[in-house]
Amino acid sequence: MSDAEAKPLNWSPAPGLGYAVSRRADGGMNIVFTDVSHETLTHWRNFALEHLLDSDRLTRNLYDLRQVKVLPEEALTYALEVSNDPSVRNIRMAVLVSSEEVAQMVIEIAALTTSGGVEMAIFTDENEAEAWLNRPLTMLV
Repeated sequence: MSDAEAKPLNWSPAPGLGYAVSRRADGGMNIVFTDVSHETLTHWRNFALEHLLDSDRLTRNLYDLRQVKVLPEEALTYALEVSNDPSVRNIRMAVLVSSEEVAQMVIEIAALTTSGGVEMAIFTDENEAEAWLNRPLTMLV
């Protein structure tokens, strides 16, 4: 049984949500945002915090923000809350962006993340992001 089969996703699509989540073959998640409305961000925040409760292993997540042109302050606030949650541990996160504005906001989030459990990098090329995510996870420990 693969990691993806062993670990439930506990996410369901809902009308009007501007993001989608799928399980990666390695057991992590792919999260693709199409918009960052208040409803989308609130739903993501609740999903992410709930998902952290079951976090029990080294994880690879890919956040695809290429369809997002600007991140509102609310996105920064929620991302910092989630990334600084005491449950955050051993997460490698690649963030795909297509604009300098979004890249700068992600850099700010990374700089303000104090949990120490997240290894994050920003990419504009999906293949580079996947190659980085696929490095051995033992490098995190």
